Amino acid sequence: MKAEKRLFKALYKQLSQTTQRYGLLAPGDRIGVALSGGKDSYTLLVLLQQLVRSLDFQVELTVLHLDQAQPGYDGAPLYRWLETNRRENGVDYEILREDTYSVVLEHTKPGRAYCSVCSRLRRGVLYTAMQRLGLSKLALGHHRDDALETFLMNLFHSGRLQAMPAGYTTDDGTGVVIRPLIECAESDIAEFADLRAFPILPCNLCGSQTGLQRERMKRLLEDLERENPHVRSIMLNALSNVRPTHLLDRDLAAAWQTRDAEVRPDPTPKVTQRHMAGLPVSAHRRLAVLGNEPTPDEPMQ
Repeated sequence: MKAEKRLFKALYKQLSQTTQRYGLLAPGDRIGVALSGGKDSYTLLVLLQQLVRSLDFQVELTVLHLDQAQPGYDGAPLYRWLETNRRENGVDYEILREDTYSVVLEHTKPGRAYCSVCSRLRRGVLYTAMQRLGLSKLALGHHRDDALETFLMNLFHSGRLQAMPAGYTTDDGTGVVIRPLIECAESDIAEFADLRAFPILPCNLCGSQTGLQRERMKRLLEDLERENPHVRSIMLNALSNVRPTHLLDRDLAAAWQTRDAEVRPDPTPKVTQRHMAGLPVSAHRRLAVLGNEPTPDEPMQ
């Protein structure tokens, strides 16, 4: 129990700070919490429920779970958990069903990862449910390690500096996606979920593939962490500590030059130590011959 309380307190503190720092919640928000049945989404819901109770303004939560018609899917344990949670915490839920499984298999080329197509389809179903239910925001359970792995995948395979923002507006401008767990460590979430004994639903789609790029990024982070235990925290800090003047994106540099004065003001120049004389030990030059200076139209010999 002590370990569970310690982890809950640490995760809750981080989620609260992230929510406040990025302004993820606002008065009157009606938030759909995407509950996949994995450790991350269970943890997200439990923490958000606690946070909403502590706010001095009104925020409503609704749980959205998508049955993707995967073979062997058994949502009964999750349904029982959701019903118990509804009685104890007053959070309503809705079960959606859409056969995205068959569509993913049909549209994914052999040897390619299912995740990208599956994610887009799943997100589309959730967006539609948001509009139907009048929800203003969709909360997803992505955590710190998801953001770092995505950053590395984009860096190595897509040629762009892009990770996962804490919040963003959907392409059609109709809703907002938030990630309150984006600064929480996956290892803490996994331990907390295990102690809480959440009824985890396995993903038979993702779990059927090996050797994926994301797995390689995860192993890379694990290797780096063996040399530096704080490497993940350092990398996360780097994502919020960008220096546009030291990158090669000209559009970014131009936009940075027109920023408002209060946005990360330029520091006052510091008096630096004088450079050393830099006198040569030897030099190889062609010297002009005295008494035979070339005229302006005459090349030097």
